[in-house]
Amino acid sequence: MRCPFCGHEDSQVKDSRPTEDGASIRRRRSCQECGARWTTFERVQLRELTVTKKGGKKEPFDREKLQRSLRIALQKRPVEDEQIERIVNSIQRRLESLGEAELPSKVIGEIVMDVLADLDPVAYVRFASVYRNFREAKDFEKFIGTLSEE
Repeated sequence: MRCPFCGHEDSQVKDSRPTEDGASIRRRRSCQECGARWTTFERVQLRELTVTKKGGKKEPFDREKLQRSLRIALQKRPVEDEQIERIVNSIQRRLESLGEAELPSKVIGEIVMDVLADLDPVAYVRFASVYRNFREAKDFEKFIGTLSEE
């Protein structure tokens, strides 16, 4: 693997171990040239997922984009980084297990909404405000009203 610091082509694996959820392998690496150390994660990818947007545009599923969205929704909430990683792993496995190579973005959004509804009500409302494109305070009031009814 190429060193992210100096670009040298050769690195050495110093330590490998499974992550807590067992979904990936954590590897500590060292550069043979500059001596820098870094961590990589390897995970099994069952299939290449493609996301179909509302307008019909298609793009590859981006795990990092999902993780960023969750981090924004969960910002300053009592949720640890490791828990976010487990949630992303769980959502990705759930998407892969649907058996479809192409998924509408709506399916992903609804799965995230389900997960956040169970995890943290504030993050759920934050994510919903972006996902459902709230325009004004009335949209929040209406959405929170439906939460109270449930």
